[in-house]
Amino acid sequence: MKFLPRRDQELHSLAGAYALNALEGEERDRFERHLRGCRACADEVRGFTATVTAMGMAAASEPPPALKDRVLAAAAVTRQLPPATGEGRSARSARSAREARRPAPRRSAWIPRLAVGVGAAGLAAAAALSVVTINTQHQLDSAQASNAAIAAVLAAPDAQITSEATSAGGTATVVASVRQATMVFTSSGLASLPPQKVYELWFLGPASARRAGLLPPAAGDKTAPVLASGLKPGDKVGVTVEPAGGSRAPTTTPIVVLAV
Repeated sequence: MKFLPRRDQELHSLAGAYALNALEGEERDRFERHLRGCRACADEVRGFTATVTAMGMAAASEPPPALKDRVLAAAAVTRQLPPATGEGRSARSARSAREARRPAPRRSAWIPRLAVGVGAAGLAAAAALSVVTINTQHQLDSAQASNAAIAAVLAAPDAQITSEATSAGGTATVVASVRQATMVFTSSGLASLPPQKVYELWFLGPASARRAGLLPPAAGDKTAPVLASGLKPGDKVGVTVEPAGGSRAPTTTPIVVLAV
């Protein structure tokens, strides 16, 4: 068995970080020099780069269709004031003084009621806009946290990428880090399932199967990455077709089993 010097071992472990563009300066230059003479690292970088690209596209999402309409509706009932300048403030002060000396005009009784109604509508719209903004920010924060966790798996020194064709068509891909006890799963080209069925992921150990999550519906022909923790040494990753909501244990033969 041939043992690599420690320096070479460290370089081999940087393939994931390089694919994520996470290396800088001298470290990046050193790895690129190593890459020109190491076919194994070159193949690994190509695999990681393809996976990162596929996952980035799979994770992309459009904002809710109604968000624009809600924002515009709230803006329509929210008074917009011009920026106050020194000259503008002086003119408004003089105008206010003149208006204060004029006798107050008589107002119809319905005007206060109308003002209350418009004010209530404005408050309701503002509240609705606030809820939409908070929900959207929460979704963005969750997506950023998930993307950071996925990037951590891809950049792990022991990350391994495995891709296999499934018996349901298409391809399943897993990037796994045993050190982090975590894996990222994505797929392309899987057959569509009826509403009462779902694809479920499993950690397949020597003696038992453990649930690892449900596969989301495909967008186009790709599924968004699924991040699952609980990976143990010796586990494999399997996918089965289960009733909607998933099962406590596999009820069908896996459509694919990936060694990680």
